[in-house]
Amino acid sequence: MTLPCDCGAAACYANCCGRWHAGEAAPTAEALMRSRYSAFVRGDVAYLLASWHPSTRPSTLDLQAQIKWLGLTVKAHHSTGPDTATVEFIARSRLGGGPAQRLHELSRFVREKGRWFYLDGDH
Repeated sequence: MTLPCDCGAAACYANCCGRWHAGEAAPTAEALMRSRYSAFVRGDVAYLLASWHPSTRPSTLDLQAQIKWLGLTVKAHHSTGPDTATVEFIARSRLGGGPAQRLHELSRFVREKGRWFYLDGDH
């Protein structure tokens, strides 16, 4: 039995976010955002940094190993121009044995040379 992808899509990881993690360009800003969530679940720092636009990318990224990701809900996604888009989402997580937390963000994305990048977001 094949489990659904970490991002919540019905497709298995290899046919969903795994493709983007392996180097194929995500076709939409929403697909990139879902793949970034999946990368957080899997602790894939290299992918997170590579999919972050160079103008806003941090030099390093430390993920907390005690975080358990509980799910992703995409609330909305909009094209804001030919090479720009926004995605509103809620990501749920739990740190250690603590209470569940929600990250509600409106993320901005930009496409350059056929590849989408996370630019920034408002919480």
